[in-house]
Amino acid sequence: MRVSWRLGLLALACFLAGCGFQLAERPLLGPSLQTLALEADDPRSDLYLALERALIAQGIQIDPTAPVRLRLVGVDTGQRVLSVSARNVPREYEVFYSGGFVLQDGQTLLLQSDPLTLTRDYNWSEFEVLGKVQEEADLRALIVDDLVDALLRQLATVP
Repeated sequence: MRVSWRLGLLALACFLAGCGFQLAERPLLGPSLQTLALEADDPRSDLYLALERALIAQGIQIDPTAPVRLRLVGVDTGQRVLSVSARNVPREYEVFYSGGFVLQDGQTLLLQSDPLTLTRDYNWSEFEVLGKVQEEADLRALIVDDLVDALLRQLATVP
């Protein structure tokens, strides 16, 4: 019995090692984007700060004088009421974040993304206000991370 248990564990380990599973990584940007200027109407927005961190983590130098300019456009965030109770109290909200970018080298347009809008929804409870406020903030942070990943995938297409 003990031998079969060990053989089962060994078989499981071999299966997991050989299945090809890898954690998802952010795509690497091409050599033309190793130094760029990052611009936005609001450089303190969550999207700007998260994109800046992601670019720096990939070894990209952010230089305001660089000829290649990455400008965030159409950045918007907020929430909408999805449903209300019989007493006309909001029960469910949708949090959204949207944004896109324009990539230019001098006056030459290299890439322009379509505006992306990502959403998440959550249930509201007036009895758990602090927890629900934190849940909204956490959902907004997750949306920003997903939006940054989507923007980086588009940027990775530039040689």
